[in-house]
Amino acid sequence: MKIIRNILALVALTIFTASCKDTKSYAELLNDEAHYVNLFLANHRVVNEIPADTVFEYGPKAPFYRLDEDGNLYMQVLNPGTPGNKAVADELIYFRFTRFSLYGFSGGSLTGVGNESDLSYANTYFRFGNYQLASSSQWGSGIQYPLALLPVDAEVNIVIKSQLGLTSEIAEVVPYLYHLRYYRPKI
Repeated sequence: MKIIRNILALVALTIFTASCKDTKSYAELLNDEAHYVNLFLANHRVVNEIPADTVFEYGPKAPFYRLDEDGNLYMQVLNPGTPGNKAVADELIYFRFTRFSLYGFSGGSLTGVGNESDLSYANTYFRFGNYQLASSSQWGSGIQYPLALLPVDAEVNIVIKSQLGLTSEIAEVVPYLYHLRYYRPKI
């Protein structure tokens, strides 16, 4: 009887160990994330620093600028906005977006979701630089970062790795490409 119990325990342990191998470790997920970001960026020109004068090349052929030392953010400026139209701390900023999972990218096209072309989405907004509010922090810091460099009416593409993305999705470790346009509320 003891031998049967030991065999059953060994079988259970083997099944449990085999089932654990189906999931990836956090380090493996981060490696996958870096791979898909690099795969996407390989099709674009990348500049590894922000211009000292923050005058960016812009348009659909503009490079992606690495915005942080860790390579969590890469921004392509499509429209630099109106000079002098900078956001101020705690200012209410609305934005429209389409986001594309880079896990779906394999050199071809991407399918996006967001409120840029689907007006059934609720308004999306944050208070610039105020991460104390859930309405701002839920989007992560990556969405807001371009406004530290560009005017409020700018339009960008930005690659955001999970650490700086939506707070509800950090553990999923999925990188996204966002197409973003920023607005002030109309009074």
